[in-house]
Amino acid sequence: MVRNEVEVLALGAGPANLALAVAMEELAAEELAADTFIAEAHENVVWQRGMLLPWTQSQVSFVKDLVTLRNPRSKFSFINFLHSVGRLDEFVNLGTFTPYRQEISNYLQWVADSMSRVRIGYGKRALSVAPIWNADGQVDGWLTRFADDTETLSRHLVVGTGRDPLVPEQFAGLPADRVIHSSQYVEHIADVDASAVRRIAVIGGAQSAAELLWAAHQEFPSAETTMVMRSIGLKNYESSKFTNEIFYPSFIDEFHAAAPEARDQLLREMHLSNYGGLAPGMLETLYRQRYLERLSGEERLRVITMTDVVGTRVEDDEVVLSLVDRRTGRADELRCDLVLLGTGFRGTMPALVRDLAAELGIAEITVDRGYRLQLPATDGASCYLQGVNEATHGIADSLLSVLASRSGDIVKGLLTGRRTVPALAEIG
Repeated sequence: MVRNEVEVLALGAGPANLALAVAMEELAAEELAADTFIAEAHENVVWQRGMLLPWTQSQVSFVKDLVTLRNPRSKFSFINFLHSVGRLDEFVNLGTFTPYRQEISNYLQWVADSMSRVRIGYGKRALSVAPIWNADGQVDGWLTRFADDTETLSRHLVVGTGRDPLVPEQFAGLPADRVIHSSQYVEHIADVDASAVRRIAVIGGAQSAAELLWAAHQEFPSAETTMVMRSIGLKNYESSKFTNEIFYPSFIDEFHAAAPEARDQLLREMHLSNYGGLAPGMLETLYRQRYLERLSGEERLRVITMTDVVGTRVEDDEVVLSLVDRRTGRADELRCDLVLLGTGFRGTMPALVRDLAAELGIAEITVDRGYRLQLPATDGASCYLQGVNEATHGIADSLLSVLASRSGDIVKGLLTGRRTVPALAEIG
């Protein structure tokens, strides 16, 4: 087992920790940047890896990149990326604020490749994180073990690995080759034998489910594609200019200071601004396709609303979904060859964070306004959580909108709490 030592270890090279890397290079170049290491489980940086389809676009303005809202003069901006790769004129001529996901993904890799001080390591999947205790029962640092038989000792830890995929329990028992979550669609759909698929069921009623429906409809031109959802129908995102003010970085202070019942109300009312709706273009595409198919009499795209999937089984080499109509209580069955889950991600903390909290003896995982995990006792060590704090920091916490400001907050917190400490080897 090879052990490395750094002052700051960040897990995951997604947008959250790449924004942190930019903030390190701009705000802590002399103090922390060179002793910061980002560990990425994959061999490259890809945004929304499972759903990186060629026609998909971001629903967020390119101005909300990794840095612009914190430092509009930064060399790490999306605009400078376009200029650097010779595509700025073409993008301007495209006339949109919402780039294709592939272009954002390319931007993120460009930022990762542009780091001069912060180091990024690929193929480093974290298996566990354990606190290091001193003689006084205080946390001195963290020991992270990776799947490549290495471990890293750090004073500070930043977790930016995202949430765990939500696979509803009724689908958990299906064979792995019969069910694909949206987070793994691109990777696993390539292994599916198209000639063996005649019917595809898509579960969910928001953007990811709609994208799965359209992708499967295009990729399997001979198959019927059926979306099953609990709601009354597909809806637009709530995206009025008034509503969009909740995505301002300045709104975080207002949300964080609100009473618990007010936070709950805000999260409920803002659900359609991120989770429960679709982009207008996707809605239009699906509706027109369904209309054209009904017009031609060859209907391949179907939508079943207000229906629960209460069970699943495999029978005669078919996946059978047991359905219940929420309006009438009527039971029915839907037979298919493949199930695609657009069911999103778990609202709970990621498993790695929950396991760490158990080691620390923390019953309730909470962070302060600066995203620092509340530890029982610490002697200079800290742990920051990115993208999993909606309950305390608002619905924008998992989105691109607040990346620039949040990374600045975390770096400033690290610098403020920094002090002279023993060499890391001494606390191992």
